[in-house]
Amino acid sequence: MITVSFVDDDQMLLDGLAAWLSSVPDLRLLGTMRTVDELLAAPGARPQVVVLDLLLADRSDPVENVRRLVTADVQVLVASVVPHVEHGVDVVRAGALGYLTKDHALDVLADAIRQVAAGETVYSTELAYSWSRDTRPERPRLAAQERAVLVAYASGMTLTAAARRAGVQPATAKKYLAKVKEKYRELGRATYTKLDLANRVREDGLARYPLS
Repeated sequence: MITVSFVDDDQMLLDGLAAWLSSVPDLRLLGTMRTVDELLAAPGARPQVVVLDLLLADRSDPVENVRRLVTADVQVLVASVVPHVEHGVDVVRAGALGYLTKDHALDVLADAIRQVAAGETVYSTELAYSWSRDTRPERPRLAAQERAVLVAYASGMTLTAAARRAGVQPATAKKYLAKVKEKYRELGRATYTKLDLANRVREDGLARYPLS
């Protein structure tokens, strides 16, 4: 029996999925939530697989959502209305094992859940094509607070103001920036100055989505 939860803000879709899953003997629905925060705060056992909508109404960062779920030891299958090329590559890099568009039949979704639960990868043909053509430099994995400080500081704020924006002390913010620079250097992307940091934010699209 594979346990699964859905994170999506389309209530009609969630109700339909709940009804459908009741007829699938090897899949058991643990819950339907509208945000990742809601799922992670829910009491009880975590699901083996989370089917996660790419873009939620709370405007949380889809890549960070995947990272948080993976950190919580959950397998992630991303579902989207359309095949976002850049987002698709990024969420797979962040640890999602699957990516399907929502125009697939429910039996395809069920098979994808089974594959992801087994640790296998499954994703739409469009994503496979975009992955093969992705020539962007590799991005480091940044913790949420590291990213918050980086984006604020690179936008022109002082270290103290960036720390305040991220809800940490200036000394902590300084440590976060040092870690960010080191992570970029390890990938061969030399990062030393504030201008370098601003360039990395622009190159990697880190300010494109609001922080979750």
